[in-house]
Amino acid sequence: MSKKPKIREARGRLGVLIPGMGAVTTTFLAGLDAVRRGTYPAYGSLTQMGHIRLGRRTEGRQPLVKDVVPLADLNDVVVGGWDIFPEDCYEAAKHAAVLTPEQIEQSKDFLQSIAPMPAVFDKRYVKRLDGPNVKQARTLWDKSQMLEEDMMKFREMRGAQRLVMIWCASTEAYIQPSEVHQTIEQFETGLKRNDPNISPAMVYAYTAIKNGVPFINGAPHLSNGIPALTALAEEKRVPHAGKDFKTGQTLMKTIIAPGLKARALGVDGWFSTNILGNRDGEVLDDPESFKSKEVSKLSVLDSILQPELYPELYKNLYHKVDINYYPPRGDNKESWDNIDIFGWMGRKMQIKMNFLCRDSILAAPVVLDLILLTDLAQRAGMGGVQEWLSFYFKSPMCAPELTPENDLFIQQWKLKNTLRYMIGEELITHLGVEYYSYFD
Repeated sequence: MSKKPKIREARGRLGVLIPGMGAVTTTFLAGLDAVRRGTYPAYGSLTQMGHIRLGRRTEGRQPLVKDVVPLADLNDVVVGGWDIFPEDCYEAAKHAAVLTPEQIEQSKDFLQSIAPMPAVFDKRYVKRLDGPNVKQARTLWDKSQMLEEDMMKFREMRGAQRLVMIWCASTEAYIQPSEVHQTIEQFETGLKRNDPNISPAMVYAYTAIKNGVPFINGAPHLSNGIPALTALAEEKRVPHAGKDFKTGQTLMKTIIAPGLKARALGVDGWFSTNILGNRDGEVLDDPESFKSKEVSKLSVLDSILQPELYPELYKNLYHKVDINYYPPRGDNKESWDNIDIFGWMGRKMQIKMNFLCRDSILAAPVVLDLILLTDLAQRAGMGGVQEWLSFYFKSPMCAPELTPENDLFIQQWKLKNTLRYMIGEELITHLGVEYYSYFD
């Protein structure tokens, strides 16, 4: 049996703070309420519906994850957050129109009880949105102090013993790390000087980590991944993770690409296009915000297919990603992929894939799992970047000296082995040599 880490009991309420209370958040909240009431199972949630094998196959031990891993109880979860629009989550859910009117009405009281606090916002980073519910202060440092006060008040009012912050707001404009991002001293000076290279997402991440609160980045832009904040998280021993929830088209890529590589099938080209009409689509219609998403989506295939190791198969791969804002679809994203592959004796073949998905429906259980698992990491004393949560991200964070792992099946293996380690069970390698017959 593996050495079991000491995990603090999930005692009392778990407070969840969410920047961005639009389609993803309200869908998550309505679903959380429905699961707690027993109206629906937690479809799509590994922590709630997934099983985990323990020990040898002959033992037949495959309990539900939630029955053996000491996760927070869903009834102990309390939620608050920030948004640039002042409407409560009931009105926001109706506006998002992800769920049916009947589903929204069933959770009306719960959704109405959650109204957003004024947000930290900078239109330079999200050009296609604007709203009145924003913090007014002289410096970014002052705004961080205001966020800290919000967190303290929320904790006191809701009686939360622990907090987790998860970014569900819009994708910010693409920027590269610069001098202000290198050390915590430079970053804090930048906050006081209103450095334009410090985005709202970075202000939220800094405030959370500085106060010992785990931070999860569900979008592709730069935030908790900058050197200053990764060092702060290490110093404070705070878990953090990201980036960019893996839901629709990229989820399918991380399923299909490992299969092609496993069978040594070559890929000449992979053309991907999407249409979506929700607020996310409107934001991504801006080229600078799209650049953040494009970089995240393009990085997946290289890390899975490893063209530097398999030049005959993938060196000349042409990968194109396109996203189009199309209001009539709302939250119902549609993606098309054309994959040009080749096999034995160089003969050409094609795969065509059309995925009609609901973006927020796929994201909501990811939000739930990340909240519970990041809280678990905090109670287990696992600070810093939580690479074992790569399963949930398009562009997973890892230690600087490592290459991100994007193969969904390796990610799942790593996640489940980490859970086995946490509960003191043997790690599973799938070797199984004891079942073979050997001859001299």
